[in-house]
Amino acid sequence: MKEYFGASPKLQAAAFYLRYKIFVLEQNILPELEFDMLDTAKRQYVVFFEENLPIATVRYQKIDERTLNPDRLCVHPDFRKQGFGKKLLAQIEERAKKEGCHTSILSAELQAQRFYEKLDYRVSSAPFEEDGIICVKMKKDLIAE
Repeated sequence: MKEYFGASPKLQAAAFYLRYKIFVLEQNILPELEFDMLDTAKRQYVVFFEENLPIATVRYQKIDERTLNPDRLCVHPDFRKQGFGKKLLAQIEERAKKEGCHTSILSAELQAQRFYEKLDYRVSSAPFEEDGIICVKMKKDLIAE
């Protein structure tokens, strides 16, 4: 497996491929909701590849200088339950800490809530609808108090 971080057209295409496969085709999110104004040419992604197949991705972004906002995390169906989601989050959390982030805040689908709780995220909102799916906000301290 190879891991890449950046904003190259190749990485964006790979991230978009996975997001289309998972969110649009599998979860029936409308493409116009899945691909939003945050998907700019400068947006950075982490993408894991097995040979030439993208198998996992996450969009790297921040809310502000001290707050990471992991977004659009997804893993190819054939590669789930192998630790790739956990590895994606660990990688961007480490990068964010080096860049001065103290907190990570994300929107989690209810079906993924337990996954994030195992990684020390805690629910910080009531359930709400995002792109037609019920989610909750979750928060994690990246720096020990």
